[in-house]
Amino acid sequence: MILLNNMRLLKQIRLPNYDYKKNGYYFVTICANYRKGLLVDDLKNVVAQFIEQMPSKIKGIKIDYYSIVPTHVHIILILENCDLKLGEIIRRLKASTSRYAGLKLWQPNYYEHVSRNENSLTDIRQYIINNPEKERLDFEELST
Repeated sequence: MILLNNMRLLKQIRLPNYDYKKNGYYFVTICANYRKGLLVDDLKNVVAQFIEQMPSKIKGIKIDYYSIVPTHVHIILILENCDLKLGEIIRRLKASTSRYAGLKLWQPNYYEHVSRNENSLTDIRQYIINNPEKERLDFEELST
């Protein structure tokens, strides 16, 4: 835990002493501001374009897989001799998409998971594939 402004505690969600420039697969979830359903229609397309352009703009990254649902984005990034740490890559994505959209598109921070083996990576891909359907079902349950 980290004490912030002597007021509240923030949970430390990063691996201590881990080098986030290290080659590997990183599963990232970025939530829309206040988890609002902002990522639809044009904004969804804009975010998709920015994600797909990342490898051409940042040396040493590839996009393995991604999915955009109205309240969040899942991305599996592959870092290979990247000059930037994961946090800087995500910061640039969030800043550029928010600037383009003209609004605060994202909530602070992001969730990440370092995939350490092929089984974990397969499970993560399956989770991402199934996530839009799960979100639709959750919404339908709320609206009945």
